[in-house]
Amino acid sequence: MKALDKIKIAVLCLCIGMTFCYGKALASDTVKIGSFLAVTGPASFLGDPELKTLQMYIDEINAKGGIDGKKIEFIHYDTKGKAKEAKNFVNRLIKKDKVDVIIGGTTSGNTLAVIDIVQKAKVPLISLAGSVKIIEPVKKWVFKTPHTDRMAAEKIFQDMKKRGITKIALITGNGGFDKSGRAQCFALAPKYGIEIVADEKYGNADTDMTTQLTKIRGTDAQAILNFGFGKAPAIVVKNIRQLGIKLPIYESHGVASKKFIELAGPAANGVRLPAAALIVADQLPANDPQKKVLLDYKKKYEAKYGPVSTFGGHAYDALFITVGAIERAKSSDPSKIRDEIEKTHGFVGTGGVFNMSPTDHLGLGLDAFKMIEVQDGNWKLLY
Repeated sequence: MKALDKIKIAVLCLCIGMTFCYGKALASDTVKIGSFLAVTGPASFLGDPELKTLQMYIDEINAKGGIDGKKIEFIHYDTKGKAKEAKNFVNRLIKKDKVDVIIGGTTSGNTLAVIDIVQKAKVPLISLAGSVKIIEPVKKWVFKTPHTDRMAAEKIFQDMKKRGITKIALITGNGGFDKSGRAQCFALAPKYGIEIVADEKYGNADTDMTTQLTKIRGTDAQAILNFGFGKAPAIVVKNIRQLGIKLPIYESHGVASKKFIELAGPAANGVRLPAAALIVADQLPANDPQKKVLLDYKKKYEAKYGPVSTFGGHAYDALFITVGAIERAKSSDPSKIRDEIEKTHGFVGTGGVFNMSPTDHLGLGLDAFKMIEVQDGNWKLLY
């Protein structure tokens, strides 16, 4: 065989090899989104709708061709609400799965446990948890979509002030969200002329809080504020009613799910809380900028899974903020996605209208919260 023929064959083989490799690259030309959520365990009523929301919309996006032609490869792990599992899974998402962006965790404790990991790895994280500590002080690679515990405390105290309440009893759980919320209540109460005359605590796995509530009954509190999530707040409300305590009851946005009403039963009636507009979407005025987004999401989710919750809404917001960032970046490079997430402006989500910046990795104002009351076993928009 002539030398020239050998060269031609070698070049042909090289081209075939390159074509094969290029074809392979195109086949794996995806955007990798990872998540770590508490789908089972004590926080499952938060994590379950979050995962269902992500799966539902990612399937829809992929069916329509993906993001600028790139399909979303979705990789999820269930933390069961455990911080140790959250760390393990986030390390796996980064080192083994090589994800471009992460959505999670469900709880404040899980999110706070992984912040150092994502910061060091330089992978953007959008949290679905409430603690203000997640974004304050600002961490370059960390964002969140739910309203903060500080915002919840402010909204509640504003309502208390309108009702002439100046002395309250505070009762909180032992989770990261609960503890952070308690700290925010103590920090903000003086601003609203409110004195905390009782400060009781419980374990989130406790099944009876009558001992703490009996102590509260012996004070001059004019209202009770419970900062928590999961099953415990429903038990608190039931115990309050069982003890014959007639004081107004406030809860945080950590109970903004129909599950709370189901667990508390008739005892939930009269309970007030700040919440995202999603759970009262049909009660919003026609000109509200969120109404269409909320009703569309509510209709789609409930047709497939049943009653909507604000927690699934946080996942909706995180996903579409991510999708918008990838579209603007025209890249799946984590650093470029991060930069575009930070530039999110005017995004109408389920939690409000988001306007992020280098100094604000949430982008929501206090007006994004609605004050809700449970009436006749359902949510009622107050203002």
